[in-house]
Amino acid sequence: MSEFRPGSFQMIPPVIKNLIIVNVLIYLAQITLKNTGSTFSIENLFALHDVRSTFFKPHQLVTYMFLHGSWEHIIFNMFALWMFGAILENYWGPKRFLIYYVVCGLGAAVLHLAVLYPEMTPFYQELSQYPIELQQQYLHNPGADVNAATLGASGAVFGCLAAFGYLFPNSLIYLYFFVPIKAKWFVIFYGAMELFLGVRNSAGDNVAHWAHLGGAVVGILLVLYWKKTDRKNFY
Repeated sequence: MSEFRPGSFQMIPPVIKNLIIVNVLIYLAQITLKNTGSTFSIENLFALHDVRSTFFKPHQLVTYMFLHGSWEHIIFNMFALWMFGAILENYWGPKRFLIYYVVCGLGAAVLHLAVLYPEMTPFYQELSQYPIELQQQYLHNPGADVNAATLGASGAVFGCLAAFGYLFPNSLIYLYFFVPIKAKWFVIFYGAMELFLGVRNSAGDNVAHWAHLGGAVVGILLVLYWKKTDRKNFY
């Protein structure tokens, strides 16, 4: 099995700890606003929207990573972030890990938007046949299909999973806490499943499969770049 011996191992290193705290606090703010009936929507402003959406803003390429849709969503993501990210942060150090995490999230967002663009084009083409007034009403409706929001840390977390599988391929991951599988096979299987679901375009599953793949692919490319350049003084 692959192993490493960082100089100062921490179960919850600082970047991981702060990422978890920030994500949880923002999710609490999301549900608090919803429960109080506030007209302000964090999702409309900070979740990721199609580039043609009325609600799209460039900052969403980063901010979408810190929003979640449910307790199950955030618990799963934060557990996976801790499980794989803590090892990477201990191995790389805080600065490199934070850069890696953000870059993976950006890669996930870019690939998701690239795939979303042609998928949403038929909606805009159909919409163009209606009067301008109706078009404007539809485009400014947060619940419209063209304004569907993407949120969650999954893309960045998939990047962490990919890096873990590459750097520690023979480490064991226990599926459902009982079934052991080597990290490399787990990553390959998970990646293949996401690719299959993304290509099949399983409408209605409410999962951004291409964002997951984007985070993983960008993450692997970044790890390979760091390995090639061997930038030991990167920090």
